[in-house]
Amino acid sequence: MKLSNKNVIYLICSLLTMVLILSGCWDNKDINHRLLPVSIGVKKVDDQYLVILNIPVPIDGSMETKIVSAKAETVSKAVDTISRNMESDVDLLHVKLIFIEKETAEDGINDIIAGFMRSRDVSPKALVAICDEDLQEFFNNIKINAEKKGLSTYNYFEKNAGWNPDIALTRVWEVFRGIHSYTHDVAIPLIRSGKDTTMDQIGSAILKRGKMVEQISSNETLLYNVFKGESGNGKMEVMEHATVMLLGSKTDNIGRLVNNDAHMESLIKMRVVILETKGEPSLNLIKEEINTLISERYNKLFTKLQENEADVFGMGQFFRNQIPRDELKNWRSDYFKNMKININVKIDIQNEGYLKTT
Repeated sequence: MKLSNKNVIYLICSLLTMVLILSGCWDNKDINHRLLPVSIGVKKVDDQYLVILNIPVPIDGSMETKIVSAKAETVSKAVDTISRNMESDVDLLHVKLIFIEKETAEDGINDIIAGFMRSRDVSPKALVAICDEDLQEFFNNIKINAEKKGLSTYNYFEKNAGWNPDIALTRVWEVFRGIHSYTHDVAIPLIRSGKDTTMDQIGSAILKRGKMVEQISSNETLLYNVFKGESGNGKMEVMEHATVMLLGSKTDNIGRLVNNDAHMESLIKMRVVILETKGEPSLNLIKEEINTLISERYNKLFTKLQENEADVFGMGQFFRNQIPRDELKNWRSDYFKNMKININVKIDIQNEGYLKTT
């Protein structure tokens, strides 16, 4: 069957169109010509941002760490300056950790987080941490540890590696949500470089609307993680008559308004195993000690949060259908600050063994 000239022209045009569509990634850069930082540090200096990149570089079968920095009016501009001065293009898509200096966090990180979310150069799932020392010194120490001891910074926050239940895990999108939410703030890990380890965890920074307003301890961070539903597995608690290890926990919360005052009932269910005992304590005595310990810590933490009007537990979420929308913006000051909280702890000891029951 012969094709007419008209059909031939149509066929040729279709083939040319397909060639243009299937031309491939013509503007793609080879991976050998891209630099993939694993972490980024941001510090505000006067009206500019100092940006530091931690870039792993494979050399002769081994991995070395390169620390580069630049200063500019915006974070994106600083990254562009670094990329311009490097032999390869800088790609932030694989950044896993964002470190922000404590002084910068106290002034507010709204613009930094908004820039990351808007540009989409950094994944919104990247973890955020506050650095309680000079940022340049911190990154230099990371480089030394990585080269001499082969330690990975990201493994510190990885659940399948070195993460511990008293370390907060907060991502870029969660910080962004906290900045714009009426009823939810965030806790961010507060770290500094260690002498024998890559980092020392010294607690968590409490961010209210993107600004650091308070600091909590590691034990208080554990309560924060338990409330969020993060696993507390493996955490040990030493008491007067026993040492126990936490296997798991679950928190049930009920919020209600009484005469326009917020009331919260929280039931914390904890599964533990007994590791050691002193003397011959009874089962009820051990449960009572755990109950007292956890309740006192929670009450102390809630008092601190209420004083700073920072709802990191997101308790306002339980009242969103009870408070009018136009009043939710005052949740922290009008409701959360004076909220009545009743904490109940239910302990399930998995290995009762030869303990007394009375």
